[in-house]
Amino acid sequence: MLTIAGPGGVYCDGASRRSFLKIGGLGLGGLSLPSILRAESASNLRSSKKAVIMILLPGGPPHLDMFDLKPKAPAEIRGEFKPIATRVPGIEICELMPRLAANMDKFVPIRSLIGGLEDHNLHQCLTGWETHPRQGDSRDIPGYPEGGWPSIGAVVTKLLGPIDPSVPPFLSLAPTKAESTTRASLSQSGYLGAAFAGYEPLKSSQSDTVLRGITLDRMNDRRSLLKSIDQFRAGIDLSRDEMALDGYTSQAFDMLTSSRVSQAMDVSREDPKVRARYGIPGATEAVNGGGKHLESFLIARRLVDAGVRCVTLAFSQWPLERESLGGHNWDWHTGNFKKARITLPMLDMGITALVNDLASTGRLDDVSIVVWGEFGRSPRINGNAGRDHWPRVGGALMAGGGIRAGQVLGSTNPMGEYAVERPIHYRDVFATLYHNLGIDAATTMLHDRSNRPHNLIDNRKPIHELV
Repeated sequence: MLTIAGPGGVYCDGASRRSFLKIGGLGLGGLSLPSILRAESASNLRSSKKAVIMILLPGGPPHLDMFDLKPKAPAEIRGEFKPIATRVPGIEICELMPRLAANMDKFVPIRSLIGGLEDHNLHQCLTGWETHPRQGDSRDIPGYPEGGWPSIGAVVTKLLGPIDPSVPPFLSLAPTKAESTTRASLSQSGYLGAAFAGYEPLKSSQSDTVLRGITLDRMNDRRSLLKSIDQFRAGIDLSRDEMALDGYTSQAFDMLTSSRVSQAMDVSREDPKVRARYGIPGATEAVNGGGKHLESFLIARRLVDAGVRCVTLAFSQWPLERESLGGHNWDWHTGNFKKARITLPMLDMGITALVNDLASTGRLDDVSIVVWGEFGRSPRINGNAGRDHWPRVGGALMAGGGIRAGQVLGSTNPMGEYAVERPIHYRDVFATLYHNLGIDAATTMLHDRSNRPHNLIDNRKPIHELV
């Protein structure tokens, strides 16, 4: 794994902190990259340029303060924010998201998302399934197959394979220590095995190869960056001369030294006007670094343009970490409205820039986007100006993939407590995402480690209003 070291520091628990950028990869979960490529080659893969970007909001985003405001409810329910009109008549959203409102013809808010659990775990957002083994402090929920359920990225890798042999089909932008807030790994492969796990270029391991002389702080110095990469490639070429490499090992080196992923990760290559639309640099600075995670939206677009099929990313204030450990997520039991005033404008900027970026290049119909978390927040505001866990109903946002945008799906009762019209399950959304990718989830079966067959999403069908 090629690693670019980032700035050091210390977390609030005293542990040292250093961020990394890793390009390509020679090892993952104990399985070498040549072995991964052999497994993919044996999978009868189909060609397609469709992709998915999954934006996860760990901790449980407040549906009543985003897409399902209740202005006629009592004060202890409706909260501090007012709804504003959008470009689509009849659809209103939170006043903190004016860019999204102005582009509502490209989006679909879902107000009736069901199937959540009292479980701080993004597993269901990644796989569609409620059952999973113990992950961090998220309890074991029986009913999963041996090895656990695969994430959508792993399924896409298994069924579709890479678009470009030098570009991994599944990539996670999870930062270091992300599992503190996500519990499930954003790159998990479940029963499909390590060959189909996602690459994690922002994480590090002791098996990495360090790109000498380059840190994340120096990524904008393109001459130094290219010089170091060229030196690394020269070393790889020497290795090839000294060793007899089979075709898959040679392909692994090609992936490791490919410029496509490294260039996609380098946002300095973008026009400054494009970066400004994403809030880079610093258009929406907040505490502890503020808009730093907005870079992930732009990197995700650049990665799918480079040929990545599935990108998963988690978004919150920077750094992405539990508030109990000094970081930030969406678990706003206290100060819900103060935190929303910081975070919602950043999300508003990132998601609209991403969607408009894809639309401007004619790629929006090829790339499906979903924004969601593990559950909603309680309608009643607690004594700490926060909202508590609320698995009975939540919200989501979809765009792209050729869906019929410019509409809202579902509704809740006047207090926002439960769905009363068009309940939509997590697996209904997954059925739609698979449909957009050209995968018939209702008839596709995959086999677990004991060779038992499993349907991708049970008997769920694509959301008919969207396809």
